[in-house]
Amino acid sequence: MPLDSRPVRRVVASEDAPTSYDEWPGTIPPVATLLREGLDLPRGVTLLVGENGSGKPTLVEAVAMAFGLSPEGGTRFARHTTYETESPLHQWIRLERSAGATRWGFLLRAETMHGYYTYLADGHGGARDPDFHRLSHGEAEAALSFSAQIALVGQLHDLGADGAQVLCATHSPLLAALPGAQILEVGEWGMRRTSYDDLELVGHWRRYLDQPMRYLRHVL
Repeated sequence: MPLDSRPVRRVVASEDAPTSYDEWPGTIPPVATLLREGLDLPRGVTLLVGENGSGKPTLVEAVAMAFGLSPEGGTRFARHTTYETESPLHQWIRLERSAGATRWGFLLRAETMHGYYTYLADGHGGARDPDFHRLSHGEAEAALSFSAQIALVGQLHDLGADGAQVLCATHSPLLAALPGAQILEVGEWGMRRTSYDDLELVGHWRRYLDQPMRYLRHVL
């Protein structure tokens, strides 16, 4: 049997986790699901998909912090902080790791990347880091165009094929279509494994593109 080299095999509740979920962020259904049931992270890409406010960044942030990453983004060596907004969830979980697995990681958090790029430009980065401030906003932080998302799917696929482990929060049906990814849909029900075709997000986009006024008539 090959050696399990996953940086994180499973996320479970720690001894410091509350036993009831009436305190934020335990009141967020997917967080409560994580604390009750734990979460297995396979090799490759795991996608958290759901509406705004459903808890996706809270989950990613907590796993990243428990892994030793800065909540505002970067590698394990970045300690750039501007304004603390993170929840205590990272203190409520424990990561089950594989012996001898890599300790390197990176948290990409779009809303704090501008500050992180300034942190790098002030001498905290490596010689090979580009000057991100000279890139367009879309190139440097918010890769939202159709072609950029397609390119990102290719990059995520390559990372998974090379043995990396990726946990990604997204609203994008393009990213959710990544072959072989584990898809976790989060919402008022908590967190559940699902398929691309069964995602609520995908159903809404298909109906909207087919007949936009089915949705727009409610707001126009």
